[in-house]
Amino acid sequence: MKYRQFPGIDQDISILGFGCMRLPRNSSDDSDVDVPRSKQMIRAAIDQGVNYIDTAWTYHGQKSELILADVLADGYRERVFLTTKLPSWIVESREHMDELLEKQLEKLNTPWVDGYLVHSLDRKLWNKLLDMGLLDFLDSVKTQGKAKYIGFSFHDTNDVFTEIIDAYPWDICQIQYNYLDTDMQAGTKGLSDAHDRGIGVVVMEPLRGGMLTMQIPESIQRHWDAYPASRSPAEWALKWVWNDPRITVVLSGMSTEEQLEENLATADAAEAESLTPTELQVIEAVKSEYEKLIQIPCTGCGYCMPCPFGVRIPEAFHFYNDATMFNAMERTRKRYNMIFTDGHASKCTACGRCEPLCPQHIEIIASLETVAQAFGE
Repeated sequence: MKYRQFPGIDQDISILGFGCMRLPRNSSDDSDVDVPRSKQMIRAAIDQGVNYIDTAWTYHGQKSELILADVLADGYRERVFLTTKLPSWIVESREHMDELLEKQLEKLNTPWVDGYLVHSLDRKLWNKLLDMGLLDFLDSVKTQGKAKYIGFSFHDTNDVFTEIIDAYPWDICQIQYNYLDTDMQAGTKGLSDAHDRGIGVVVMEPLRGGMLTMQIPESIQRHWDAYPASRSPAEWALKWVWNDPRITVVLSGMSTEEQLEENLATADAAEAESLTPTELQVIEAVKSEYEKLIQIPCTGCGYCMPCPFGVRIPEAFHFYNDATMFNAMERTRKRYNMIFTDGHASKCTACGRCEPLCPQHIEIIASLETVAQAFGE
């Protein structure tokens, strides 16, 4: 296992982190976790060098933290950098933040966590929590020793990301990043800005929720097959993220032993700035091929924003393009409705403000209607 460090934190962190949002299950019910198998997998990962473990209040029907309490017994807790998250969308007051953290520590059976992140921040949640006293709460969490380091995970546009990282002395940020998402959400610019401010970067969704590894279009597979060395799409995608030395840890939500073993092997061989120009060209060709499959030609520039009615236009198009590009409508619909706490496409009133601002000349109103119908709003 390879290790890196967060800026300003003298602790070796495994470049592969175990995300506890997609643990193996007994059925299609997300809360029906195969606990013995999950315990075996997570402990096997730790025994092979993984020391970054990520969970949250909501994962697996609020059972993930409870499961980890058992997994991390018998001395395993002391071997990991444990991170969980404040469920920002259910917070009702400053006092409620304290209550939620106490419940989480109780569920995890630990008096403190290494990292405590504000979960899934966007502009609306950020403003709401600020008004409730979030920054005072975060200060108290560190002062009382209930978390060593403070951070946030993020799902919004880059300008919101910049506002957030400039508002508090964060230790860690968690962003969605992969070779298709360089210009979406925080993107490469956000990654660079966080690093320049001394904020450690954790990457989530390096495989786009598995989409970069499943149902590979034939035109994409031809590019992978043309390269002399045989690599899986997952290996290509992970190597691309780890190639950036500014990224400390890459999270993977592993559901099978095969995924764990493959990711461990890829991590063991991963080095920063190790991809050759030829390999980078292969990945760029794959990215370009995926982009040809895009139904709505949105570049995520954000010129259409802000929408006066709160519609998150670029992100709505991003999810729809994922659904069509990867032939994964049902799965993407679930992710769309889970991540979007507000700003759904159905909120469009057809006011028309956005369309003259679009450099791609997209018929935004009609496209948002398509998205709303596809995702069953």
